[in-house]
Amino acid sequence: MKFFNRENEKQRILKALESKKSKLIIVHGRRRCGKSTLIRNILGPNDIYYMAQQTDEAIQRNQFANVVGEKIAGFDSVQYPSWDSLFVNLNNVLKEPLTICIDEFPYLIKGSLALPSLFQKIVDTVPDRKYHLILCGSAQQMMQGLVLHGNSPLYGRADEILKITPLEAGWLPEALQIDPEQSVMEYSVWGGVPRYWELRTEMANFETAVKRLAIDHLGILHEEPSRLFLDDMRESIQSFSILTIVGSGSNRLSEIAGKLNKPSTQLSRPIDNLIQLGYLKREIPFGELAKNSKKGIYRIADPFMNFYFTFIAPNISRLELGLIDPVYHDFESRMSKYVSLEWENLCRRSVPMNPINGTYFDVASRWWGTNTNGEPMELDVVAESIDKKLLLVGECKWSKITNTNSILKNLENKASLLPFAKDKQIVPVLFIKEVSLQAKHSSIFLPNDVLNRLKR
Repeated sequence: MKFFNRENEKQRILKALESKKSKLIIVHGRRRCGKSTLIRNILGPNDIYYMAQQTDEAIQRNQFANVVGEKIAGFDSVQYPSWDSLFVNLNNVLKEPLTICIDEFPYLIKGSLALPSLFQKIVDTVPDRKYHLILCGSAQQMMQGLVLHGNSPLYGRADEILKITPLEAGWLPEALQIDPEQSVMEYSVWGGVPRYWELRTEMANFETAVKRLAIDHLGILHEEPSRLFLDDMRESIQSFSILTIVGSGSNRLSEIAGKLNKPSTQLSRPIDNLIQLGYLKREIPFGELAKNSKKGIYRIADPFMNFYFTFIAPNISRLELGLIDPVYHDFESRMSKYVSLEWENLCRRSVPMNPINGTYFDVASRWWGTNTNGEPMELDVVAESIDKKLLLVGECKWSKITNTNSILKNLENKASLLPFAKDKQIVPVLFIKEVSLQAKHSSIFLPNDVLNRLKR
């Protein structure tokens, strides 16, 4: 599959590598998002790329020396008693500057806990070293701890720290060669993970891909959450339980705690951990402060994880018996509602990306609460203009709409009853799956419009 986007990350790394002064670059992010591919697209033929493995320290050193030996004759003919001796000799024998990338660096640390301190020593005491160093890894918490925690040996020493996140949905139509409407549906399952897209391209159609890759207990993505959790958790039972409960529709902290039969206070750390890793998110009504709001609800943040814990996790026992078709039928029967929720997420995410009718708006959120008439009310999309003068309100529908003018008028009336709408000009917009050609205008956004705004 073609290498999409990452242009900003690529240029930042290339800029750092152009320096005559040696640089330390940290690249991290969840598995399968393209970190290794990005680096391999940057490294030259004389650079050194080493993929670490979970083996004994002596074996790791020997493997690393063998990789270097492919570029520098005779380097691997020496038995190195320590990493320190290996890197001292490497700097001595280099004749031309180059770049060294150690991928899955956390695997090396597990074999040698002193490695971060060694690299601190190299950065601090060998400023004239002849190589740039790229450290890359999928264990997000460990990688962040290496450079972001104040007590870490490498804290403050990295020249670039790049977190590689899933791609935006706007790249999916080109990646899979499908239309925007189909792209929204596919994104609700695969999310923005490039490797999932690549696997999808090898399948004949969407149904076959969902069944063979994810639902089938032999599918390569069937146990994907377990593999992801292994990177960042000592044990994943509680995380699995929380995401399964949220996937089943219990979104409030009290509900999650009740189903786990635990006090809410015991869930703060595991929930915060899942949020930090990008698997869970806390939604609060527009305009409220996250720290003070008591209305927060939890949603699964990643589309694939949401699909997994909504449709696969509750059916593990059935799938072990090979009951693939009944589980897919359940997904198919609920697909429209499921996709509509991801459509809402994409619509909100698209709002601040580009101007709407000539105006830039801030980050969009949902709103729910009591209006000025004392009635309960919900709005799918609410965002304030950067100058605070305009209030965008939106409604998202994953269906074909014909009476757009009446819906827009009704939306504007609802918005006027918002407790924070006073003295603001209301900008009503519709995000809809399909509309008649005659009804399309600047206040209506279709899948193509939303995805184009998300192509960055």
